[in-house]
Amino acid sequence: MKTPITVCDDSMLSRKNVIKALPESWDVEVTECKHGLEALEACRAGKAEVLFLDLTMPIMDGLEVLERLKGEDLKTVVIVISADFQPEVQEKVTALGALTFIRKPVTPEQLEGVLKGSGLI
Repeated sequence: MKTPITVCDDSMLSRKNVIKALPESWDVEVTECKHGLEALEACRAGKAEVLFLDLTMPIMDGLEVLERLKGEDLKTVVIVISADFQPEVQEKVTALGALTFIRKPVTPEQLEGVLKGSGLI
């Protein structure tokens, strides 16, 4: 059975980079979102067992998505992938329930390490 994942980033290039970095052996069904509101809707619809989430986006940013997921008690594993690598931002996303924080651009090795280390693959 395919794992439903969602990749949310306002940059199509960044979304494609994340999708390309996914392990080939991981059987996934990918949903792409351009902003946080789309990602939240994907989570509510069961399309995001795992959510790869950017922070800086229009309409709804990644921090607000994390707050809403927590507030609605939606069981989604969130991996934040962002260029905003300030320690206080990393602490905040972790406090809001994100599994981990990866700096852009993500590499296949980084992604595989996080997925294996967390038992997702």
